[in-house]
Amino acid sequence: MDKKAMMEKLAREAYERDSFNGAWLYAEKGEIISSGAIGFRDPDDTLPVTEDTIFQLASVTKQFTATAVMLAVRQGLLNLDDEVTKFFPALEQYKGATVRHLLTHTSGIPDYFDDADWFIDLWKKEDRVPANSEIVRFLCETKAEPYGAPGEKWQYSNSGYNILAEIVERVSGVPFETFLEKNVFEPAGMKSTRCCHIRRDGVPFENYARASVIEDGKYVADVDSEEARVVIAFDGLNGDDYVYTNIFDMLRWDRALKEGGVLTPEEQKLMYTPVRLNSGEEFVDEDGDGYGFGWFITNDDEIGRIVSHSGGMPGVHTWFKRFLDTDSVLVILCNREEQDIRAHDGLFVGMREIAKGKEPAPIQTIEDIAVKDPDKSKWESYCGKYEHPDDADFIVDEVFLKDGELHAKAIDEDGDEMSFRLYPIGVNEFGRKGGMLKLTFGDGCVIYDDFTSKKL
Repeated sequence: MDKKAMMEKLAREAYERDSFNGAWLYAEKGEIISSGAIGFRDPDDTLPVTEDTIFQLASVTKQFTATAVMLAVRQGLLNLDDEVTKFFPALEQYKGATVRHLLTHTSGIPDYFDDADWFIDLWKKEDRVPANSEIVRFLCETKAEPYGAPGEKWQYSNSGYNILAEIVERVSGVPFETFLEKNVFEPAGMKSTRCCHIRRDGVPFENYARASVIEDGKYVADVDSEEARVVIAFDGLNGDDYVYTNIFDMLRWDRALKEGGVLTPEEQKLMYTPVRLNSGEEFVDEDGDGYGFGWFITNDDEIGRIVSHSGGMPGVHTWFKRFLDTDSVLVILCNREEQDIRAHDGLFVGMREIAKGKEPAPIQTIEDIAVKDPDKSKWESYCGKYEHPDDADFIVDEVFLKDGELHAKAIDEDGDEMSFRLYPIGVNEFGRKGGMLKLTFGDGCVIYDDFTSKKL
């Protein structure tokens, strides 16, 4: 099969549906099979994205933080079973949590996004961007309750990786950014890569792709968005994000890992070992993936072992997947918020299928799958306020008609309200552009995410 042509076609289809803007690369045994760039690196559509354009990695950064920890362990600067309180005695409420727990998201230490207003308030009141060293102050002042005992359960925590970066900085005696540059990026030959803080310190790259979000129907830079500009408040953090690079340097990283140029095979084997909880059970998420040190881990029946990570911030979507047994790698970097989540996910899934030697499904939007000329006779009966289910991260608060179409008002996990159009995808089933949520209306109720919410 012509993987190059198929990937180019898929990227073009997603771009034409305003659901992909960025660059991609797929290589086998170090040889590039397909690479390309499409779209613009500024919100005004004046600067085209090129294959050497620099993108923010978001949480794909975590594998570099985990690598830094492994190198510090090799250098005798720390141990995986060192407790967090050894470095930060003030974090007594998380006693028993170790470096290993932090790496595997089993420490119980809460994610700072659970109480992001602390950073936002500090940024607004003091007109400065909090430094990564203030993550300890954040945890102490907010008195954030642990998710559970160390090792009891897996729960993703960006704060854990902020702490890891701070530990590496303390034990090495050099800034975390410098440690990555000298110990990871330079040995791997990643000359276009750095850990930096663009919103706080300015842009050090000439060919940087500005993260852009949709506001009032058009693209604006994240820092110019009324809602998304709060990303500035987090721009002093390290470990969970803030590595910037391009597709070619990510290929160099893949080759450095394959050849053992930065991490030994033994170190990588440890990092690619799925965590086991205190119960003895291996953690597996809803997609069937385990988690090691900064990597999600999959055993695919068709293609073998896969280690990967994705990343996301407002206007930023990244994906890095290494197929270990076939020695192939796929990287996708995107700098714009998608118009339709189905089309966007279709690109990611389709690229993966092509890499596995399979035909991808066509890129589809919600309009493509929506019922044409639907029967609207019952729509008015769906309208009204609905009860809020307990423990729901996403709540459908109200359904209403607007210009002859059905709409919903919802409340997300941060308590923010949003409204969106509902598209009919069945007799009494509806979907939306901004997510994969499916609403099914019954007799005086609506069902979504396994919740049944009664009409008030």
